[in-house]
Amino acid sequence: MQPPSQPLDPSRRRFLTEAARSFLGLSLLPLQSWPKLPGDLPGPQARKMIFLYMNGGMSHLDTLDPKPGAATQGETEVLGTKVDGIQLSAHFQNLVGHVDKFALIRSLHSTQGAHATGRYFLHTSFLQRGTIRHPSLGAWLSKIDGPLHPNLPAHVAVNAGNDTASAGFLSARHNPLPIGDPGSGLQHSRRPNHVDDQRAARRLDRLQAMNQKLAKQGQNAGTAAYAQAYEQALKLMQSRDLQAFQLDSEPQWLKEAYGQGRFGQGCLLARRLVEHDVRFVEVGLGGWDTHNDNFDRLAELVPELDQALSALLADLQARGLLEETLVVLASEFGRTPKINDRTGRDHFPQAFSALLAGGGIRGGQVHGQTDATGENIVADPVSIPDFNATLAYGLGLPLEKEYFSPSGRPFRVADKGRPVRSLFA
Repeated sequence: MQPPSQPLDPSRRRFLTEAARSFLGLSLLPLQSWPKLPGDLPGPQARKMIFLYMNGGMSHLDTLDPKPGAATQGETEVLGTKVDGIQLSAHFQNLVGHVDKFALIRSLHSTQGAHATGRYFLHTSFLQRGTIRHPSLGAWLSKIDGPLHPNLPAHVAVNAGNDTASAGFLSARHNPLPIGDPGSGLQHSRRPNHVDDQRAARRLDRLQAMNQKLAKQGQNAGTAAYAQAYEQALKLMQSRDLQAFQLDSEPQWLKEAYGQGRFGQGCLLARRLVEHDVRFVEVGLGGWDTHNDNFDRLAELVPELDQALSALLADLQARGLLEETLVVLASEFGRTPKINDRTGRDHFPQAFSALLAGGGIRGGQVHGQTDATGENIVADPVSIPDFNATLAYGLGLPLEKEYFSPSGRPFRVADKGRPVRSLFA
């Protein structure tokens, strides 16, 4: 028997601690190779959400709202689609074939033009304050609807930074479970070979005894949430459902269809997780802060996004998951239409774009409009709280209900945002 004074295996202890804190953050195959399924059912119907977060500020002109012929368009070429009025960056060679599946918002605007405050605002609908941390949408979904699967978390973040999704003032168990490398699964989640069932049971008994002793001494809400999260992490480690985090069983052709980088494999993992009834998965893709060499950098970055997003939409549809999964592509702000002297674009919260698909979204439509240069919104502006209210509406979350912070202050899921209901079929 291992002496009680000897610590647990460090890597395993790191996993348990991180999991506890968390619960407590090739080109595509031809389109015709994917099975065809009936169109979307009417109205909001999402039970799950995949949020593709473009960290750094994605240029709307070089992606979802190009301005052919304008001086502000720069070097990025433009592709037409089968839907009149919808053009995309020519880097979206695959996504143009899925225009019937998604809607575009081309009139997003934010009050925050710095990365940290912009990320926070996008994820929470609230301005960043030193006295409180607000919940992100995945945390709200976890709290209000709870997990769909008894052994899996409701909220997972893949390739995401520590300052994006958070439980905020909610119980720490609504934090996302972080996944750094999607190809490695849930790291440190398997028991070391030298720890057999009996030794593991003895360790858990000692842990439970210590927890009970602490409980008798009095626990605050944070300590209780940590203990609950620890138990949930252990339950997951001992469950067959751990394989939901493993990509090994996915066919090689599908891995290649998504792209072999972390973002592509992260999107494949997201599909796998929602297939196993994880409610909310965020997948991050950085590199969008293109103050320098905007066009050369996006010539590499946008095709990576194009491949993964197109594969995700096709895969979800083929498996009958698109109707119940809201897929969202967004960034904290856009980038200046004016090209700077370093062939780059700077921060631009005044106007930018987002994409929504699945979950009752009516595909092939555009909401909002910018002018001929992409500098000004000229129709149907959508604020960040409006945007999050739209996502919450699609998920069936209550927009008017108030929830109270530990200090007794009332908060709503998307603050005072109003949903864009016309986006839904």
